[in-house]
Amino acid sequence: MNVTMASKKVLSPDELRAFLQSTECIEFKSADRAGRNAWVAGILQRYQYRRLGKEARGLVRQFLVKTTGRSMPQVTRLIGQYLRTGDVVAKPYRRSRFPALYTKTDIELLAKVDEAHQRLSGPATKRILQREYQVYGAPAFKRLSAISPSHIYNLRKSTTYLRRARVMGKTTPTRAVQIGERRKPRPNGKPGYIRIDTVHQPERDGAKSVYHINAVDEITQWEAVACVPFISEAYLVPVIHQMLEQFPFPLHGFHSGNGSEFVNHTVNQLLEKLRVEFTKSRPGRSNDNALVETKNGSVVRKHIGYGWLPPSHASAINDFYRDWFNPYLNFHRPCGFATQKTDGQGRPRKIYNVYQTPLERFQSLSAGTRKLRPGLTLEALNRIAMSDSDTGWATKMQAAKLRLLDSFHQRGLPRPTLVDPTLARPGQRRRP
Repeated sequence: MNVTMASKKVLSPDELRAFLQSTECIEFKSADRAGRNAWVAGILQRYQYRRLGKEARGLVRQFLVKTTGRSMPQVTRLIGQYLRTGDVVAKPYRRSRFPALYTKTDIELLAKVDEAHQRLSGPATKRILQREYQVYGAPAFKRLSAISPSHIYNLRKSTTYLRRARVMGKTTPTRAVQIGERRKPRPNGKPGYIRIDTVHQPERDGAKSVYHINAVDEITQWEAVACVPFISEAYLVPVIHQMLEQFPFPLHGFHSGNGSEFVNHTVNQLLEKLRVEFTKSRPGRSNDNALVETKNGSVVRKHIGYGWLPPSHASAINDFYRDWFNPYLNFHRPCGFATQKTDGQGRPRKIYNVYQTPLERFQSLSAGTRKLRPGLTLEALNRIAMSDSDTGWATKMQAAKLRLLDSFHQRGLPRPTLVDPTLARPGQRRRP
């Protein structure tokens, strides 16, 4: 309870004891800090605390503990302040400050160094300051030569530095590559808008592996995979041209990431010659090329694995892709196609309840969008699809893959570790 103690009567020791006993179950609380300090100082003056004996001092201390609601150590400190100064006053708050080691001149000198060197990183700037004093003998850098890299960033935020550093512009970005348009393709249900990406194999002892190029049509999921020994225009352009020819319909769009293997003038000229629009992924939009990135894992990684493949294998692997693997993907491997529905709360949901091969998906399109390359007919595509069953072609494809591995082994090259198509775990060797 809050009680304002206004009585100026000096109680005797017996009266103090009686007061403490009678209020044993009552708690007092000071209204504010200033009032509490004034109350303590007034009681100590009224009872002439300096002249009291030990027993009387104890009673007064217990009286103050009771009436202020403070603990005994807190009241003892207030009494000690009164005995030293003759009053009880709250100590003013003073924020702890470290002594200033670097002067205004030092900060201005740091700003001058940053202006000359275009504001390098903290460790690099520290090395410059050390060299100015230790190598070139400039006495003005004596204190700054011992500064830590982290404190350089602290000084750069000071008012003195900001006033001295006149040029505080942002980092100048590199010139944007004016190849391709940053946007998501808009096929509008029309096949011929492919997504393309590179699948990297791991290195071994610093030696590079082959590179897989994966291209997928957005509407039909028609897929073409190729292999090159190195990422360069000399290898990529012929392979890309070969891959584009494996799509049975005319191409209208070519969408890639922002890697230089695709975003270059040579590929751009090839696409312009074919009259194909070139788009590339936008920053911060990870779903722009999600379809082909999903195929990288569910198709390429699942069948080829994560093992090291020397660049000398690239030509044989590319032939295997063209003759066996790509026909399997497009004529015999069903893909999931989403059907968009609305749930009970009005939100759109995609349900993958339709599974068709890319050829079946192409045949299910409307006649207006189902256009083939000149000289190619649906009858010819169906003859390829019906030349063997899905499992029959898959078995032949697996046999061709094993022959490919055996050919590497016979030539004295290390045999790659591929992944069984029924397993998703990388690194598990298939028994021949």
